[in-house]
Amino acid sequence: MRRFIRENSLSIFFLGLLLAAFLGQSFAGQHEYNAEQVEHGAGAISWGRYVVSSEFWSAVMENWQSEFLQFSLFIAATIWLLQKGSNESKPLEDSGLESDQQQRVGGYAPQNAPRWAKTRDWRTTIYSHSLLIVMTTIFFLTWAAQSITNWNVFNEDQRLHGEPTIGWTTYLRDPDFWEKTLQNWQSEFLAVGTMAVFTIYLRQRGSPESEPVGAPHSETGSSG
Repeated sequence: MRRFIRENSLSIFFLGLLLAAFLGQSFAGQHEYNAEQVEHGAGAISWGRYVVSSEFWSAVMENWQSEFLQFSLFIAATIWLLQKGSNESKPLEDSGLESDQQQRVGGYAPQNAPRWAKTRDWRTTIYSHSLLIVMTTIFFLTWAAQSITNWNVFNEDQRLHGEPTIGWTTYLRDPDFWEKTLQNWQSEFLAVGTMAVFTIYLRQRGSPESEPVGAPHSETGSSG
């Protein structure tokens, strides 16, 4: 068990943080929602009802979709785009999809390589892009979920104020949807951009997200 925890400590750590934050958000959100309900003369709801409500999941999906957009764009952009001196960039000479030898596919695959890396057919092609495919798919699914849950919340607010409700396709063109979407996107773009630039000049000893402490500022992607 100790060996399993040590070998998977990074994923276990972030899974624990995710569950703790998820639970904390649900309780905090329930109290805020119930306070608004009482203010408008409506009844409070239980925690169990709140965690299956569009009110809760709209907030969750707003954050999830922007995170997966960040990863998808970063994975795709770093294939071709470079930043001299940044640990978030490949070495300047490795721009592009790289050779089969560099990627260890087909005849260059080691004995213990994943099977689809050796087939040299459509399976290798899919596996070669599987990370971006999965990340992008999750982004579109969570973005769609955000649009539906936000639409439900928007219409509930409209009903509460005696205003007419609107259809989902109409909501997709509404400023409310895009304001909630873009406020998350811009924060993700800021985070990735600053990380790419900060790693040119700043260091964190022992972290694979940083260049080695003594690496020159002009050295790109040297930590591996």
